[in-house]
Amino acid sequence: QVQLVESGGRSVPAGGSLRLSCHASARPFTGTVTAWFRQAPGKEREFVALMRWRGGSELYSDSVKGRFTISRDNPQNTLYLQMDSLKAEDTAVYYCARGLQYTTNQQAYEYWGQGTRVTVAS
Repeated sequence: QVQLVESGGRSVPAGGSLRLSCHASARPFTGTVTAWFRQAPGKEREFVALMRWRGGSELYSDSVKGRFTISRDNPQNTLYLQMDSLKAEDTAVYYCARGLQYTTNQQAYEYWGQGTRVTVAS
């Protein structure tokens, strides 16, 4: 059974940086599409970034483009989200997800982590 475990969430000041990690156990990410989504308080979950595990084809939401970077460590089977120039509106629970389709539609992602909370203090 695939299990995704996120880590790295914490409280940071506006303008700061943070790196989130998502480790996959049991089955590697190989051949999949991996993504980050987030859910802010009182809002629906939204797409943040995605990439093909084999490399390349990164895609970002307009709200994070130029500030966030999605990447992966293949041997460690770990997905990352580097977040720079953080804003108060980036405050949310961040989820990693794994699927087979290259899409921002969260319904297409089969496996999800439990989420890690990021709070950006303005």
